[in-house]
Amino acid sequence: MKKELLIIGYVWPEPNTTAAGGRMLQLIHFFLGQGYKVTFASTALESEFSYNLEQLGVHKRAIKLNHDSFDIFIKELNPSVVLFDRYITEEQFGWKVAEQLPNALRILDTEDLHSLRTARQEAYKKKIPFSIKDWMGMDITKREIASIYRSDLSLIISLYEMELLEKTLKVSNTILLHLPMMFSAISLNERNKWLNFNEKSHFICLGNGKHAPNVDAIIRLKKEIWPLIHEKLPQCNLYVYGAYLPSSVTQLHKPKEGFYIMGHAKDSKEVISQSRVNLAPISFGAGIKGKLLEGMLCGTPSITTDIGAEGICKAMPWNGRIANDSQSFANAAITLYNNQEEWEEARENGLAIINSFYDKEVLKDRFKSRLKEIQLDLIKHRAENFVGSMLLHHSLMSTKYLSKWITEKNKKE
Repeated sequence: MKKELLIIGYVWPEPNTTAAGGRMLQLIHFFLGQGYKVTFASTALESEFSYNLEQLGVHKRAIKLNHDSFDIFIKELNPSVVLFDRYITEEQFGWKVAEQLPNALRILDTEDLHSLRTARQEAYKKKIPFSIKDWMGMDITKREIASIYRSDLSLIISLYEMELLEKTLKVSNTILLHLPMMFSAISLNERNKWLNFNEKSHFICLGNGKHAPNVDAIIRLKKEIWPLIHEKLPQCNLYVYGAYLPSSVTQLHKPKEGFYIMGHAKDSKEVISQSRVNLAPISFGAGIKGKLLEGMLCGTPSITTDIGAEGICKAMPWNGRIANDSQSFANAAITLYNNQEEWEEARENGLAIINSFYDKEVLKDRFKSRLKEIQLDLIKHRAENFVGSMLLHHSLMSTKYLSKWITEKNKKE
């Protein structure tokens, strides 16, 4: 079988600024390790933080939406596997891939359920409880679930989202695969390299400014939580790191109050490994939080919310404490910062979580086995997914003919 992978990216990967970028790089490494020739294509412009994919031997290609050049490109490339980065790219290009490359395996990497994040954000803004029923009724939810059905396999990073899809929406697990972020298991040697309690100091918060839950969390920290912590721990500082931070965040830089907006961290692991406690007061969102996993990898416990911890480790003891209201959050942060015994237990919990759920060798075998199983009989696999076949046949017709109309319109201009 020809081992050629085409990734259609929503954006160019930025592993040093976003967890999504790190996730994409992990998938690229997986396919390269399986002997695939990889091409990454995107309609987006590259940024100063875009990863140099060419150093990995990955070919890059700029593509256009609603343009015949894409059809020519994919027919010439003729990949055996096409991976869509988030449901939006599957909506835009999935029907073209299905039409031009009917035998190519189509994989959707959801990153997180965008519809779930959107529904929670709207409920948060309206100050009303989030409702699964409301989420199910949203147009974006129907679009995203339709994209999952149209794909041969969808990669889901959150344990909670797997359960939501399987139990609430009754999506067959034959087209779903729980594949979270993949890390090397933490060995005893790596564990012994961690800085100890007295060598770590201050608090840290990480978050890309393009992600609304992160911006909200930073503002909440400054206005509601940090004053409570700083009153009890006046010798401590909070350092906020993240690329693309908006002015609503940068203006919160108040060194006299121990609140530092540091901007982009070239090496997030270095700064988080030196910090004693990782703060993530996430009020809405979806997926799993890369900054919390990164803290676990560096032996830095965290305080987060139910939403922040969601989907990461089922019922295992958390890598710190979970608190939702601002006073409880601040109290938890103060206690964990001062209590060495609890702190050391917390980071051992983090080690256990990483090694139980995020061991890349286990996850790579899981992914490899599922790919092989589907590729051995793709026709049978698709026949068993009647809803997906129906949606591909009917639902995408409107997208297809609108796209063709736009293409012809652009030719005349």
